[in-house]
Amino acid sequence: MATTEGGRAAAFPAVRMRRLRENPVIREMVRETRLSPRELIQPFFVREGKGEREPVPAMPGVERLSVDQLLVEARRTYEAGVPAVLLFGIPDTKDEAGSQAYARDGVVQRAVRELKSALPELVVITDVCLCEYTSHGHCGLIINGRVANDPTLELLAETAVSHAEAGADIVAPSDMMDGRIAAIRHALDEAGYTETLVLSYAAKFASTFYGPFREAAGSAPAFGDRRSYQMDPADGDQALREVALDVEEGADMIMVKPALPYLDVIRRVRERFLLPLVAYQVSGEYAMIRFAAQAGALDEEAAVLESLTAIRRAGAQMIITYFATDVARRLGA
Repeated sequence: MATTEGGRAAAFPAVRMRRLRENPVIREMVRETRLSPRELIQPFFVREGKGEREPVPAMPGVERLSVDQLLVEARRTYEAGVPAVLLFGIPDTKDEAGSQAYARDGVVQRAVRELKSALPELVVITDVCLCEYTSHGHCGLIINGRVANDPTLELLAETAVSHAEAGADIVAPSDMMDGRIAAIRHALDEAGYTETLVLSYAAKFASTFYGPFREAAGSAPAFGDRRSYQMDPADGDQALREVALDVEEGADMIMVKPALPYLDVIRRVRERFLLPLVAYQVSGEYAMIRFAAQAGALDEEAAVLESLTAIRRAGAQMIITYFATDVARRLGA
């Protein structure tokens, strides 16, 4: 036993942290970060056709679904306890202006109407962008060989209004054009959709982790890249400026994307802004875990829960993840 200089017995140690960890019930009681199905959002890729379920090779377990099959999967998601879905559209035809993005009978618009009719309590979020719909794969109009910011805003606003008309609860612009939040908010209000929320992809980085998504959505750029409008991964300070501008323009919710490589940005955004904060565990994050688990390199369930807990611990209040439905079932078991 350790003693003090005067010969008295010294306490060893003064604090024993293991006391809080030995009992699994107490360990769970005292943890500050909790994960529940109500904080998760399930993304879906919706395509044309009927009875279609097309696997995405780069994302094992993910499929491109026709609207009728989307209804089946969305019901499973909702019944598992996940309150919201995020829709990405895959049209049959594309053009330079991405006209199917804002077509009133577009695949996302039809999907929203069907979902809200079948599952009215399900929160439906729609991705507002042009990249899945343009023949060149960029997120805006191409003028003189570059993505033109201001002319694109009108099309993004028209897309958001068409989604709101169909019944979307939340529109989520992911294009990273300057001024898009103000343009969309103004257009929604002018059209009478003052209650439709805007979830801004406020800090969306030019990330290599989007690769599997671009295969799933058929949205890889035909030329160049998106670094002129998506954020520099090395510039976290600029992320805060982007978020601040979107807040000023009227965003109701803000997002950081990707999630795990940008936990520091999630924490900084959470500490500075009071708006609800969403993080997107993107396709590459999903694929890494899935393929590593298939190779026997790690335990998939444990890895998924650990990664989502890390995102919540960093400060995200909601997480978009392709694991949402599976995780909700595990948490509810």
